[in-house]
This record gives sequence, C-alpha cells and structure tokens, in this order.
Amino acid sequence: MTAPDPVRAAKALRGAAAATLVLEGIAVLFVPRGIAPSGDGLTGFRLTALLVLAVALILASGLQRRPWGLMAGTVLQVPLLLTGLFNSVMWFVGGIFLLIWLYLLQVRKELLGTPFDEPAAPAGGDDDAAGPAA
Repeated sequence: MTAPDPVRAAKALRGAAAATLVLEGIAVLFVPRGIAPSGDGLTGFRLTALLVLAVALILASGLQRRPWGLMAGTVLQVPLLLTGLFNSVMWFVGGIFLLIWLYLLQVRKELLGTPFDEPAAPAGGDDDAAGPAA
C-alpha cells in the first residue's frame, strides 16, 4: 500500500518522528532523579551523558526536515536504550520508545516504499499555487 500523496505522508511522518524524539528527550531528563539515590549515585559523567543525550534528541527532532534527520533519530535510539545501564527502568522505557520508532519506520516503508528516502515531488507541481489558467 502506498500513500495517494507521498509528499504529504512523508511530512506527517516526519512530524510524528519529531514528536517522538522530543518525548524521548524529556524522558531522559527524568533519569538523573531516578539514579541519584541508588547505587553509585549521580556522577558527573552520568549527568553529562544524560544531558548531552537529551539535548541531542531534542535537536534531532528539529532536524527531521533534513533528508538525513530520520537517520540521525534512528542512530540516537541506541544511546537511549543504553541509558538502561544507568537505571534499569530505562531498559523498559527505552525499549518502548524503540518499538515506537520501529513502528514509525515500518509505516513509512508501507506508505512511501522506503523507510529513509524522501519521496519525489509530483511531476505536475502544485496546481493550486499556479493560479487560474489564462
């Protein structure tokens, strides 16, 4: 099954990917509170790694308009899942976000034929913007 308007479908799926990345970034910001009272506590390395990951996820959400933005978001799923090394609950949270991301890629593949490439613009252009024919 392919989308009747692939450009519009790609735009909607980029929005869903951006929203998911923002939610992931917010979830990562809750991790320091969870690891502070446990184990080794909140070390400088852990705090820095989590803050850098949160900022990277939020910045990647803004890059979804770029052709490589989806790939950047996909790559960031690995460190998100690895936050489970800091707090065991994040294995679950990161796994859920990873499943959501894989679902978005699958929907994109079904609608556009490819999970990462951008759809080609229609050959006729935008008929509404052309104005009335003379």
